[in-house]
Amino acid sequence: MRFLLAGALLMLSTLAHAGTVNLYAAGSLKAALTEVAKAFEAHSNGKVRVEATFGPSGLLRERIEKGEPAHVFASADTGHPKRLAEQGRAAGPLTVFARNQLCVLARAGLAVNSERLLDIMLEPKVRLGTSTPKADPAGDYAFALFAKAETLKPGARAALEHKALQLTGGPSSEKAPPDRNPYAWVLDTGKADLFLTYCTNALLAQKEVRSLQVVQIPDELNVGAGYGMIVLKNAPAPATDLARFILGDAGQAILARHGFGRVDSPR
Repeated sequence: MRFLLAGALLMLSTLAHAGTVNLYAAGSLKAALTEVAKAFEAHSNGKVRVEATFGPSGLLRERIEKGEPAHVFASADTGHPKRLAEQGRAAGPLTVFARNQLCVLARAGLAVNSERLLDIMLEPKVRLGTSTPKADPAGDYAFALFAKAETLKPGARAALEHKALQLTGGPSSEKAPPDRNPYAWVLDTGKADLFLTYCTNALLAQKEVRSLQVVQIPDELNVGAGYGMIVLKNAPAPATDLARFILGDAGQAILARHGFGRVDSPR
């Protein structure tokens, strides 16, 4: 009887696990994919639960490599999921599921506009914040922007890379309080005058601190971001269903409401 009970408990545990999808996703997706996860759970009539973990994509990729049980990995770039796929960890193809681009978040009172943005970024007294390259794709996109700046102003790349304050997204970055938007917090506490981040992040920060400015980056300087997703090997069947839901009309509509470009958009 004891063995039968143990077997039944093991079976129940297995069924519960099969009905749970572990979603590892970029921090910039937190608001959007939290809503997507709830919609997917409702779509499954409560049969599937999504456990979401959000953070810098590079750090999440490292955690997956160390054995954490991710089922779906939604990154803010294609490089980190591609690396996992090259290691044989993906159950299917890498898919671009959303698009984003960079904006500049500026502190209140700073005289800044799109036309003079590069000049203002280069001013020695202006503190320029970014996320951390390699750990967080937002940092890589910022440094790609610095490379584009070189074609507009010779010497700009080295100057921007030298002055950039890597304030978020790294393994040792100072963390914002749990109830604060990290980018609003960085500017609100005086750690930077300008911060390069995704436009979706900038708008969320401005909602928290209304005095912050969101500045559009000129096309000749801006960098687009393609978000890539994979389903990991040995993931339960509902993981593939979640990935399809994110790519479907319902998931794409939620992402669009949060400011992300659709996968069929050139943005």
